[in-house]
Amino acid sequence: MRPRAGHSPGWRAPVPGGSPMATESACLLLTDISGYTGYLAGVELDHAQDILADLIGTIVSALRPGFRLAKLEGDAAFTFAITEKLDGSLLLDVIERCYFGFRRRRRDVRQATSCKCNACVRIPDLNLKFVVHYGTILRQRVAGQEELLGPDVILVHRLLKNDVIASTGIEAYALFSQQCVDAMDVDVSALGMRKATETYEHMGAVPVWVHDLGRRWQEEESRTRVIVHEREAVYRFDTPTSAPPQVAWEFVTTPGRRITWQGVTGVKVIATGNRRGVGATNHCMHGEGAIIEEVLDWRPYDYFTYRSTVPTAMGPIRFLATTEFEPTPGGTILHERFAAPKTPKERAIMEQMSSWLEEAVRTSTIRLTEQLDEEVERRVRDATEEPALPRARPDGPVAGLSSVS
Repeated sequence: MRPRAGHSPGWRAPVPGGSPMATESACLLLTDISGYTGYLAGVELDHAQDILADLIGTIVSALRPGFRLAKLEGDAAFTFAITEKLDGSLLLDVIERCYFGFRRRRRDVRQATSCKCNACVRIPDLNLKFVVHYGTILRQRVAGQEELLGPDVILVHRLLKNDVIASTGIEAYALFSQQCVDAMDVDVSALGMRKATETYEHMGAVPVWVHDLGRRWQEEESRTRVIVHEREAVYRFDTPTSAPPQVAWEFVTTPGRRITWQGVTGVKVIATGNRRGVGATNHCMHGEGAIIEEVLDWRPYDYFTYRSTVPTAMGPIRFLATTEFEPTPGGTILHERFAAPKTPKERAIMEQMSSWLEEAVRTSTIRLTEQLDEEVERRVRDATEEPALPRARPDGPVAGLSSVS
C-alpha cells in the first residue's frame, strides 16, 4: 500500500517477544564499502582493519536509530527498519546523510593521520554504495543470534551484485528496487534517478532505480548555506529534548508528525518529486488561513532554514527562520531563531505579534517534547540487542580522532 501524501509514521522498532515465524514488513538496507577488496591488495592489514572499523562505525551510527543493524558482512552492514509504510523523503535524507558523513569521515581520517603506509594513503580509493528493498521478513533466533529470513532478504543481497558501475559509470550510488520505490511516495524520475534492470538466476528481471550519490555530494558541497545566526535573531527559543537528532528531525520535519504537535490543521508540501528539501514549499494550514514556508537550506540532522510568509490583519510579513538540532549527551537541544523582516512596516507588525509568537512556540514545543519523550521511551522499551561493532586499536591510525557524532 502506498502511503498518503504528507503522512509520516516514522520508523518502527522491532517488537521483541513476538512469534519468531510472524512475517513483518520491513525496509532492508545494505551498505557496502566499495573498492575494499582491491584496497586490501598490497596494504598493511592492521591499518586497513582499523580504517574499516572506523568507517563501519560511521555508517551504522549515521543510520541509527531508524535502522537497526542485523549483521556485519565483511565490509558491508546489513540493516533494517520494521515499518508498514515508507516516508520516501525521510528515507532519502537518511541515506544521503549517511553518505555525506562517510565522505567527510574518509577525508578527516586521511588528513588526521601522518602515516605514509599504503593503507592510509589509499583511503580516498574507498567509496560507498547502498542497496534498498522493501518487503517482508521472518525473524528467527539461530544459535543465539537473530537472523532475518525470507525471499526479500535474498533479493536485497543479490542486488548488491549489479551492473550499475559498468552501465552508468556511477561509483557511489543508492540502488532502489521497484518494490521499494512503489512504497516511497516520491517521484524518483523527477528526482533524477535512472531506471535500469538487473537479472538474476531463479529470480529473473528485477527493475531498479539508481540514485547518484556522487552528484548529490557535489551539490551538497557547493550549495550556499542559509542560516539565521544568534546575532541576527530577534527571537530565539531553545528547547531541550530527550530524543537524538535523527528522531527530533523526523518529528519536526515530516507533515504527519507536525500536525500532532504544532497546532496546524494540515501541511501540504509542494516539491519536485514530492521530496522535502531545498526548493520545497510548505503550506501550513491554520483553519482557513495558511502560513507559507519556502525551504532555503536543508541539512539533515543539523538544521533547516525557511522563509516564512505569515498573513495578518495588518498585511503579510516575511522573515527567515532557522531550526538547529544540537546533539547533547541526553538528546537534542532545538534552537529556533527568527530574523527580523526587511521592511519597517513588517518589523512593526512582527513586534506587535511577539506575544502571540512566543505563546505559539511555547505551546507547540511542550507538545513536541512530550511526544519525543514518549517516542524515546517506546524505542528503549522495544529495543533488542544488536551485533557489536568492530573497534579500531587505541594506537592505530585513527587514534585521537574525535568520535563520530
